[in-house]
Amino acid sequence: MINQSTEVAVVGGGMVGGALALGLARQGFSVTVIEQQAPPAFDATAQPDVRISAISTSSVALLRELGVWDAVLAMRCHPWERLETWEWENAHVIFDAQELKLPQLGYMVENNVLQRALWDAMERHPQVTLRVPAALSTMRLNDDCHELIFEDGETLSAKLVMGADGGNSRVRQCAGIGIHAWQYQQSCLLITVECERAPGESTWQHFTPNGPHAFLPLFDYWASLVWYDTPARIRQLQSLNMVQLQKEIAAHFPSRLGQVMPVAAGAFPLARRHALQYVRPGLALVGDAAHTIHPLAGQGVNLGYRDVECLLDVLTRARSHGEDWASLSVLKRYQKRRMADNFIMQSGMDLFHAGFSNDLGPVRVLRNLGLMAAERAGVLKRQALKYALGL
Repeated sequence: MINQSTEVAVVGGGMVGGALALGLARQGFSVTVIEQQAPPAFDATAQPDVRISAISTSSVALLRELGVWDAVLAMRCHPWERLETWEWENAHVIFDAQELKLPQLGYMVENNVLQRALWDAMERHPQVTLRVPAALSTMRLNDDCHELIFEDGETLSAKLVMGADGGNSRVRQCAGIGIHAWQYQQSCLLITVECERAPGESTWQHFTPNGPHAFLPLFDYWASLVWYDTPARIRQLQSLNMVQLQKEIAAHFPSRLGQVMPVAAGAFPLARRHALQYVRPGLALVGDAAHTIHPLAGQGVNLGYRDVECLLDVLTRARSHGEDWASLSVLKRYQKRRMADNFIMQSGMDLFHAGFSNDLGPVRVLRNLGLMAAERAGVLKRQALKYALGL
């Protein structure tokens, strides 16, 4: 594949990059996907992936349009119909699919299941070339195309480069695009657990002085727990064996959780990043390469899918009108539509995080009064839920 060329190079074939590549291919673009490794084959007998995404109804609609949702259903996922959040027992906020006349609010999907479904679809599509394993070394702009140079010395010329390579995006670095970023004084532990009873269709989040404890229902008797706390506390929890971790869960999670047995855990630090620009001539950032968000409301991958929908619309419209679809003027339409929306969602999660990270008595009273008011907000509550779901 030395010195090959393509219309669009998508660097990163994960959940967002794979969706973007497949969407562009289905619109007739010639696409090359650059990825360091293919996702593992699906094993129906394996325990769940520790990495879970709460896919909203609008994201499900995109995946259906891309022709991959049936493949996800054929592997495994779990619908969720209800979201509950509280700090005080008398200050619950409950969001229910019935309020919006929906069958469900979304699905819990293991990341490797979604990646596998997208990868299989890309492998079958004649407009997609998968370059794997491959790692981008550097990139330079030559006239009206980018030249991508890989660590093995091979090159690829592309009219448009899409950076979908995560929060530490190499594409973003090569393009010289800066970021506004900071680390939260909090880390997150994801714990796969086996439950004593079926987990149901409700997901919940209990706020504590050190951070929320969340429950994500999965298939059969499986669920995922999310434990936010100080980095030191998360490191300490990571050092425990599963029996010790089970005791910590029993001591700190609400009693409604019931008896659970942890089988796997993985931790990651929390950081906010926002690229100062999403686009350059012949280049665009998408998903975590453009923005990362506090995972409090599970919006990360859903914001990435909103980016994908917007890019697909902007590029196909430009091409149908005979415009130079890789030009800066066209790509800025994507930036204009998505940057403000992503910033609002990031800032909203930051305010929520800040408001619930303060243990002062008056602040606790105010925020619980706010939760009570939110539960009774009627139309405003439904509008907030629709916005979060991308409806």
